[in-house]
Amino acid sequence: MLTWKTRALAVIALLQRYPGVVAAFGFISGVCSFILVDRQARLATPIAVMLLVSWLWLTLESVVTRVFARLFGRELPQPVVRYLTQMIHQESLFFVLPFFIITTTWNSGQLMFTGLLACAGLVSIIDPIYNKWLAPRRWLYLAMHTLTLFAALLTALPIILHLTTAQSYKLALGIAVALSFPSLLVTFPVQRWWRGLALIVLTLALGGVGWLFRSWVPPATLWLTEVAVTTELDDFNRSPGESLSTMTATDLRTKGLYAYTAINAPRGLAERIYHVWRHNGKEMDRIALDINGGREKGYRSWTHKQNFPQDVAGDWEVRVLTEDGQVIGVLRFEVTP
Repeated sequence: MLTWKTRALAVIALLQRYPGVVAAFGFISGVCSFILVDRQARLATPIAVMLLVSWLWLTLESVVTRVFARLFGRELPQPVVRYLTQMIHQESLFFVLPFFIITTTWNSGQLMFTGLLACAGLVSIIDPIYNKWLAPRRWLYLAMHTLTLFAALLTALPIILHLTTAQSYKLALGIAVALSFPSLLVTFPVQRWWRGLALIVLTLALGGVGWLFRSWVPPATLWLTEVAVTTELDDFNRSPGESLSTMTATDLRTKGLYAYTAINAPRGLAERIYHVWRHNGKEMDRIALDINGGREKGYRSWTHKQNFPQDVAGDWEVRVLTEDGQVIGVLRFEVTP
């Protein structure tokens, strides 16, 4: 009994002496986790499970500190508590960031969400900012906590439970909103009935904002590995012809056009996506496709459009969307008269 207690105290002392090790460990393990998931390694699911289990520390932080005091006869040092919480933030952010970076459509509102995650990751590894600026501001600290949990759930749920992107988004948003209520309750104590009502309205408003701006959130575990806009496609080998960025109206009407996409998805995930054909900003067609995850080079799918309006000249794009409207990617081309 004394041996493991002594070792636990030694680890705590080591963390206090070398806090930079926490940041380095979070970064390296996060990147390694992404590589394992990207290669469909068997360790991907255990890593995601461990990531979510670690969030119990943040939920039960006060209980854990009381148990520690009872077992060791001393209070868990506040800097150590903060380091452990910081380590979980780092682990989570550096686990999810590679996913969001590779799946973000950078010329869309998704830039803001991924940029916010990147800023949070940067804050988590800069001790002076995290400990002296973020942690003392409880509302900001809890906001970062909720954002990180939301991103971690978006990434982990499709891997662990094989939920679709739409299902994962709804569940992650619901959990994040539900857990944000106790945090808001601590930050804004309810002293009068109207403050309690305002707190409920604020919590529901957070959920509403998350739902309305869902197209700004990249689908963390879906990304395009190969795309092509082409007039030819080898159906037997499931491979596209030469990808085109411009074409004439005559060629378009004569041959039609294929929008080819290969989409990387976790093994075991079955997902419905949409190819949305748009002409000069106006939606022309929305075609559903069912994909299955697990193929290293992505699940190959395409749509073939042959019916075009009278005036086809202009800017065209094919948006690849999830069922809830999250953008996986965009294929663009121009048709000349």
